[in-house]
Amino acid sequence: MSKLIKIDENYKRWIEDVSGRFRAGQIKAAMKVNDEMLRFYWSLGRDIEKLKGLFSWGEDLYSTISKDLTELLPDVKSFSSRNLRYMNSFYNFYPDAIILPQVGAILETNDKLPQTGAKTQEEIIFLIPWGHNKVILDKCKDNKDKALFFANKTLENNWSRSVLLNSLETDLYERQGKAITNFTQTLPGIQGDLAQAITKDPYNFDFLTLHEKYNEKELKDALIDKVQSFLLELGTGFAYMGREIRIKVGQKEKFIDLLFYNTRVHCYVVVEVKAGEFDSTNMGQLGTYVVAVNHQMKTDYDNPTIGLIVCKGMDRVEAQYALEASTQPLGVSSYELSKLVPEEFKGSLPTIEEIEEELSEE
Repeated sequence: MSKLIKIDENYKRWIEDVSGRFRAGQIKAAMKVNDEMLRFYWSLGRDIEKLKGLFSWGEDLYSTISKDLTELLPDVKSFSSRNLRYMNSFYNFYPDAIILPQVGAILETNDKLPQTGAKTQEEIIFLIPWGHNKVILDKCKDNKDKALFFANKTLENNWSRSVLLNSLETDLYERQGKAITNFTQTLPGIQGDLAQAITKDPYNFDFLTLHEKYNEKELKDALIDKVQSFLLELGTGFAYMGREIRIKVGQKEKFIDLLFYNTRVHCYVVVEVKAGEFDSTNMGQLGTYVVAVNHQMKTDYDNPTIGLIVCKGMDRVEAQYALEASTQPLGVSSYELSKLVPEEFKGSLPTIEEIEEELSEE
């Protein structure tokens, strides 16, 4: 590092700005290359589909194309038979991803893919990596809506391939927005829709390890011990604010199980965790906490606070009646917990102090 950067603040800021612009340019260039490559894969998949209609080669078609392209382009590793099958599937799964002009015979040199002009909602697939697309093709089969849901989630949340695969395997698409709530009645328009979108039923807590007779404290401790996984399971935009948050209601002290802030809905989210079945009396407690947060923490820039009870199970009719009786935006969801460990592990979870220390270090 030069002496100038240590003594001249303006020069230091300029250097940092140049560095930032360069990295932003790198990201834009990488995205452009990815977009061009995937459009090429799509077009090659389309051409293979046309060839399949002209020749009765069966599986030999892929190996023949692979061999010929590899001989012409020996430094390119993309033309294995397996990858060519994926390209063909890529086109067949999203045949309308690109709006093509009218074209003539197969493989005409002027049959070029338009880069501007009319767009389709399926073009999201060109913005995520090829490896992610292959995972989605494998897992979503013939369900295009599900595939596009995960493509959007990948881009929206910057998911790695492993996170994407985990979300696919935990049935996120099927569970999304399925919790019982009163959001459409208690929240205005788009905020109600967004709030519903971030809830699911059931939540999947398979990332936890608990003994079979776990209690509420151990469940909450375990969730915070795995806070990163818990945030991923909660959904888009959740930021962890703390556990056992102290609030004062009149002359009494109350403690919120878990408090989050959701950056999409722009509101606090109070989460009460119950190790047992839902009881309608839980709703009064949750509603009180929501009102308290609105009075004591919410600012003019925040939307109304949302409350969510996460419990082991529920009678859905009882939950619906309890929600209809409340004027606060509340929801109820169950959770799945299948990975249990033997009884002798009871009490082996870290203490609150250890968890807080670990989180502060991270």
